[in-house]
Order: sequence, then C-alpha cells, then structure tokens
Amino acid sequence: MTRCPECETEIDLDEDEVEEGEIVSCPECDVELEVTQTHPVHFIVLSDEDEEEEEADEEASVKEEEEEEEEEEEAE
Repeated sequence: MTRCPECETEIDLDEDEVEEGEIVSCPECDVELEVTQTHPVHFIVLSDEDEEEEEADEEASVKEEEEEEEEEEEAE
C-alpha cells in the first residue's frame, strides 16, 4: 500500500501489477502519477509542465516528418 504524494490517499496497487514508468491516476484527486519504483511502489507527480513538454516534442517530430515527406516528393 502506498500513498498519493499529492493528497495522501492510500492507493492499493500490487507490486507485481505495475511497472516502472507506468502512469496511474489517483482515485481521489485525479492527479497523474508515474511509478518510479516497484518494490515498494513509489510515485512521483507528473506536472502539467512535463505534459506540455511531451506534447511540444510530439508536435515537433510530426512537423519534421512532414517536412521530410515534402522534400522527398520535391526530389521526385
């Protein structure tokens, strides 16, 4: 049994049911938590800033792929 670092609610997760890097949500405060350790289970709160950075990275990779496709089409 471990607690949400944000609201201290007990979160009942079996060590064998989760993997490091997995994202779970607190049933009480709905904050997203990343599993950083499985024996015992330990979480860190994912901040909105982290999510925004990931989204920006994804958007940048999509733009790069589109530009590469355009260059390939122009080369033909």
